[in-house]
Amino acid sequence: MQTQKRSIETIRSRSARPSFQALTLLAAMGLASNAHAAVRYSITDLGGSPSFAYDINNAGQVVGYSKTTNGRGFVTVNGAMTDLGTLGGVSTEPFGINDAGQVVGSSYTASGEPEYHAFVTVNGAMTDLGTFGGHISSAHDINDAGQVAGGSYTPSGAAHAFVTVNGVMTDLGTLGGDDSWAYGINNAGQVVGDSRTASGDRHAFVTVNGVMTDLGTLGGDDSIALDINDAGQVVGWSNTVDERPHAFVTVNGVMTDLGTLGGNHSYAYGINDAGQVVGRSETAGREWHAFVTVNGVMTDLNALLDPTDAAVWTLTDANAINDAGQIAADGRINGQTHALLLTPVPVPLPAAVWLMGSALLGFVGLSRGKGSALARS
Repeated sequence: MQTQKRSIETIRSRSARPSFQALTLLAAMGLASNAHAAVRYSITDLGGSPSFAYDINNAGQVVGYSKTTNGRGFVTVNGAMTDLGTLGGVSTEPFGINDAGQVVGSSYTASGEPEYHAFVTVNGAMTDLGTFGGHISSAHDINDAGQVAGGSYTPSGAAHAFVTVNGVMTDLGTLGGDDSWAYGINNAGQVVGDSRTASGDRHAFVTVNGVMTDLGTLGGDDSIALDINDAGQVVGWSNTVDERPHAFVTVNGVMTDLGTLGGNHSYAYGINDAGQVVGRSETAGREWHAFVTVNGVMTDLNALLDPTDAAVWTLTDANAINDAGQIAADGRINGQTHALLLTPVPVPLPAAVWLMGSALLGFVGLSRGKGSALARS
C-alpha cells in the first residue's frame, strides 16, 4: 500500500489530471489489495446432536457440551471430542479454556442436585473450586496464568463474582447492589461481568487494579460484559434507550454500539487480541445469525462461507474467537444444532483480476510517450 500511495503522490505532484489508464490501473491495484485481504471460513463439524461450542484457545482446542459425550462437557483433542467427566455427578458444562489446555466450567458433584460446583482441570483432572457457602458456583473463564473467573452463591442466596488468587476464590463484591457474576478474564488479570447497582439496575463491569468499575450502558437500564482481550477491550451487550439489547465493544473504555444485522437485537460474546468481535444478531428477517466484525463492522458469518457450505448450514451463534481468527460457533443443519470450528481461509485473487491488471499494464506501457501522467512520472 505504501508503494501505491507514493505513486499516487508522484502523479499528483507532476500532473493535475492523471490519465484514465492510470486511474483504472490504480483501481485494479486497489481491487487486488481487497481481494487478498478477504477471507472465507471453512467449517469443521465437531459432531454431536445437539452440541454447542463455548470457547476456543490459540491452539484451536474447543470446549462445549454435547449429547454425544453422554450429555456432558467436551474438549477437543486432535480435533476429536473428549469427554471431560464430572465431579461425581451426572452432568458438566465447560465454559472456558486457556492456551495450556486447562478447562473451567461447572459440574454436579456426587451429592447430586443442587450441588453444582465450579471446576478447573489440573493435568486433565477436574478440581472442585468449591463455593462461597452456597450450593452453586460456576467458572466461566481462565487466563494463561491459571486465574479463574466466575460466580458463586453465598449462604444468604446472593451471588458474587469471584477470581481465584493462588487457586482460592476471592470475592469481587458488587457495584452497590446485592449480586454480581464474572464471565471473562484477560492475561493481566482484569475481570469482566455484571453486577447489580445500588439502584437495582444490572451493569457491566471491568476490574481495574482489582476494583470493579461500572461500564455503564448504551442508554438503557442493563448491560453485561462477557469477554475482555489483553488490550483491555470489553465486549458484551447493553440495552439501548428503547431497551433493546445491542452488542457493544469498548473503545478507549467507552461502550460503542455495534448495531445489528438488520433486526432489533444483538449480543457480543467474544473478542480476540486483534479486536475482532463475535456474537449473534437478529436479521431483518427475524432470524438469528452468527456475526464477526470485519474492520469494525458487524458482518454475517453466513455470508463468509463457501457457497456449498452456505447452502446446507445456518450459523446461529459465534461464541469465541482466537488470535488466529478461528471461531467456536454453533450451526444448524437438517434442523439440528452442531458445535463447529470455523477457520478463516484467504480468498485467492481471481484470475480475471490478474488478467485485467496485466492487460492494463500493457495498455499503459503502449501509452508511454503520448503525454500520459505515468509517462511523465
